[in-house]
Formats: sequence, C-alpha cells, structure tokens
Amino acid sequence: MYIPSHFTISDEAVIVKMIREHSFATLFSQHNGMPFATHLPLLLDQENSRLYGHFARPNPQWRDIEGQTVLAVFHGPHCYISPSWYETNKAVPTWNYVTVHVYGEVELVEEEDELADSLQRMVSTFEAPDSSYRLQDVDPSFLANMNKGVQGFTIKINKLEGKAKLSQNHPIDRQKRVITELKKSSREDEQRIALLMQKNLP
Repeated sequence: MYIPSHFTISDEAVIVKMIREHSFATLFSQHNGMPFATHLPLLLDQENSRLYGHFARPNPQWRDIEGQTVLAVFHGPHCYISPSWYETNKAVPTWNYVTVHVYGEVELVEEEDELADSLQRMVSTFEAPDSSYRLQDVDPSFLANMNKGVQGFTIKINKLEGKAKLSQNHPIDRQKRVITELKKSSREDEQRIALLMQKNLP
C-alpha cells in the first residue's frame, strides 16, 4: 500500500484496534491466475499472529489458496473532504480514511475440532453479551451438517500496514476547519473521522 510517512500508523496497538473494530474484511488472493476477492469476517489471534476465517465451500477461492501470500484489507471510516471548507480557493477535494492491510500465508483447517472451536469463537465475538443464542444449544446433527458447508482457514501474519489519512499534510488551522465541518454531518463516518482528526491534533 502506498503510505506517505505522515499517514503511517506506526503503533501496532492502533492497528490491532482497527482490525477488531472493523473485522469484516476483503480477502484477496490469486485464483486460476486472476485476482479474486471474498468479503468475510476475520478474527485476530494476536498472541499467535494469525487471522481466522471461513469460506463457504462452493466459493472456489479456497481451492488453490493454501500456501499463497494473501492480502486482507480492513476498511475503517472514510469520508469526502470539501475544499470549500478551507481558507483558500487554491485547493482540490480529497478523501480522508483509515485502513489496515494484513499480509500472510493461508493454511486450511482440516480438523473438525479446530473448525468447531473457530466457529465458536466467531459466534462468541459477534453475539451480544445478553443474547440467548448459544452454538452449543444447536442440534448437533444440524450443526454437523452445516459445518460441512464451510472451509475453515488461518492466515499466518507476516506483515501489517496501517494508514490514517487525516489531513496531517495540511496546516493545523485548516485541519480544525475540516473537523468543524465534519461535526455538522449526521453521517457516522464523518463523525468518526472528525474524532480521529481531533485526537491526532498536536
């Protein structure tokens, strides 16, 4: 990913937080000699430097993915920045955003117990704490049948990249003008970018 130095996220804790808060990723690999992408949730195991996920078995991406170096993209908040908010007319529009790229090698999960454990972690992560749904309460034969329809996998992480493009290349007064305008929006992404920009001010 192209990352000018002033947009680099160098704090791994910030990258990890981004992955956990925006865990619905886009996973890119090569399939039959062409780029291929799947949109799916990925869970981070920070201690073992791995991501965990599951393909639907009819999805052909998993069939030749093992051993490949793949790219998982985690998309954070993003929004349009209007030059009308600046103190000058010598300006053009831009886009502010936060994203994390994770590179690693794929290993397919073949053991039933490992797959079941991975699915349980997925449910535990995303179900609300007060939810009445429990995977262990599902009829075992039904669950076993459903599990046949997914292919579990892990990604052994070998590189993390984080980028936060938050107008850091503009004067402080201009950044404050942008924050003020973004806060006027009712859209969540604009509010979140404004908050991140504010935290980033010296």
